[in-house]
Amino acid sequence: MIGLEKGIVKLSPYTEEWKLLFAVEKASLQTALGGSILDVQHVGSTAIPGMLAKPIIDIAIAVFDFEEAKVCIQPIEAQGYEYKGEFGIPHRHYFVKGDPRIFHLHICEINSLEWRDLLLFRDYLCQHPDVANEYAELKLQLASKYPQDRAAYLDEKAPFIQRVLQIARAGETF
Repeated sequence: MIGLEKGIVKLSPYTEEWKLLFAVEKASLQTALGGSILDVQHVGSTAIPGMLAKPIIDIAIAVFDFEEAKVCIQPIEAQGYEYKGEFGIPHRHYFVKGDPRIFHLHICEINSLEWRDLLLFRDYLCQHPDVANEYAELKLQLASKYPQDRAAYLDEKAPFIQRVLQIARAGETF
């Protein structure tokens, strides 16, 4: 299953389909954006094998400069995305696609903390299945507690994510 209504929290078991959907979307975005971008990565829970996730594919695109990346807005909108501006994170262009939501797209500067953290969190959970399991358990609890309040769900996950990032930056284990 792919896609989720706005504001709803529903977790789905991991499926290889998520990798395939990302690969198809990545190719389409690379064709549309050409040399304006530096990298495209699958991030978020759908990028972590075995992880329960909201069935929305998170895509991170790296650019050299936030302001220069504005040239990407129109071509991405032409791919069916809705531009949301920075959407609470400075120097990030944010887009959504689908109704129900299928994709979230984040454009960040390649040297930004946001870019590094998206990759670091994904990679740490992929390398530490015990931490990934703890994260999945937390997500299940929060999804049960906040089935129609995505903001509260995200807010309550934040301390866990920040703790993992702090440990990962220090090169420690959980």
